[in-house]
Amino acid sequence: MDDEQRYRAVHSRDARFDGVFYTAVRTTGIYCRPSCPAVTPRRENVRFYRTAAAAQESGFRACKRCRPDTVPGSPEWNVRADVVGRAVRLIHDGAVDRGGVGALADALGYSERQLNRLLSAEVGAGPLALARTERAHTARVLVETTDMPMADAAFASGFASVRQFNETVRAVFDRSPSQMRAAAGRGGGRAAAPGSIALRLPYRGRIDLDGMLSFLGDRAVPGVEEYSGGVYRRTLRLPHGPAVAELSPGSGHVLCRLRLTEPRDLSSAVRRCRSLLDLDADPQAVGEVLGPDPVLGPVLRRHPGVRAPGHVDPAELAVRAVLGQQVSVRAARTLAGRLVARFGERLRTPDGGLTHTFPTPGALAAADPSDLSVPVARGRALVSVAGAIASGRVVLGPGCDRDEAERRLVELRGIGPWTAGYVRMRGLGDPDVFLPTDLGVRRALDRAGAASRETRAWSPWRSYATHLLWASLNEEQHREEPG
Repeated sequence: MDDEQRYRAVHSRDARFDGVFYTAVRTTGIYCRPSCPAVTPRRENVRFYRTAAAAQESGFRACKRCRPDTVPGSPEWNVRADVVGRAVRLIHDGAVDRGGVGALADALGYSERQLNRLLSAEVGAGPLALARTERAHTARVLVETTDMPMADAAFASGFASVRQFNETVRAVFDRSPSQMRAAAGRGGGRAAAPGSIALRLPYRGRIDLDGMLSFLGDRAVPGVEEYSGGVYRRTLRLPHGPAVAELSPGSGHVLCRLRLTEPRDLSSAVRRCRSLLDLDADPQAVGEVLGPDPVLGPVLRRHPGVRAPGHVDPAELAVRAVLGQQVSVRAARTLAGRLVARFGERLRTPDGGLTHTFPTPGALAAADPSDLSVPVARGRALVSVAGAIASGRVVLGPGCDRDEAERRLVELRGIGPWTAGYVRMRGLGDPDVFLPTDLGVRRALDRAGAASRETRAWSPWRSYATHLLWASLNEEQHREEPG
């Protein structure tokens, strides 16, 4: 988009572009989301920024009316596989707060100077400014949704001092933390339950949330996940300890409840939940490509707002993909549940049916391949992929190079194109992966009379095409069931 197109989007208050860019008004000194209900400013007074951090670096503060920090993330960072996209995903995951800019640059294979130059040129802000914005957003959530003492909220948000916390919050939101808490209707003297946080996860456009939660529920591993009454819950392994996440439909948002060992893990937990539900997607962009297709269009109209479910832990997904080779979804769940019971780490305080975190790659790498309740060849593949991840030979995560990760996976014995592609699609969040050898995909195409269909026209949304084909197969199965 150019600036004139952006201004037209602002004039029409088009919410599709919330989070894609930000509008700053020179005369008021504030920045807004494109759909802000305030009077549209004159064109000559408007500047546009690709990130909130860039607007803040230029001296603008967040609008109190439209709250631009609460919008979905830009879908661009999920699509892009270059170093800038990888860097932004790592920063959103808290990499700068945990290891500094140096560790971020090392993970990407660049110098700090090169990385700062690339990010500044592409998104208008360097890694420190982007991380500062993430800290401010985390601080707002802790201040407004918990009764955590302000000093604790400051350090949990990643700030080095309470003074830095106060100055940043005031600069970004034009209010002190105490004023923000008072406006949210929370007292300042009571302590919340340790690590208990409830928040809303926004998304753009329509969303087939029931279908997505059902998809996850069908694959829920005993002890790690559970799904009941439209509510999906699972354990998370985060940098500072285990956590439990609960996701359910809200009114125009996803309701997310988190029980954290350490509040410092809030931003990481939120990123994982958003990735799991693909909440930063642009369903209209997907629909413009797949909607006119004679095979996918009818399915898309029956499932408007389709997303491509991701995962909270790519390493876990890689192990589960190996277990799922040539077996049913139900059988894969059973096998994974056995691994959890034997090798998973038990929660200190079980939460309903959630009792363990999924086994670490290190724990599985030390297992005996012949003692895993699977064929020995598959057991060797499982131990091999776990060992490669534990040793760093295969790098999976928000900042990895997707092409390199896939190449290294298929180099492992017992890991074929389907397994590597499935990990790339769901574990690494690549929106453009098609699984031509998948049995469900082949059956769906056969039933649609499109077995030889060329799929390049579905790019860059072939992961969504894959999920639509799976959905069409499920519809057919349900129609064939008696009663």
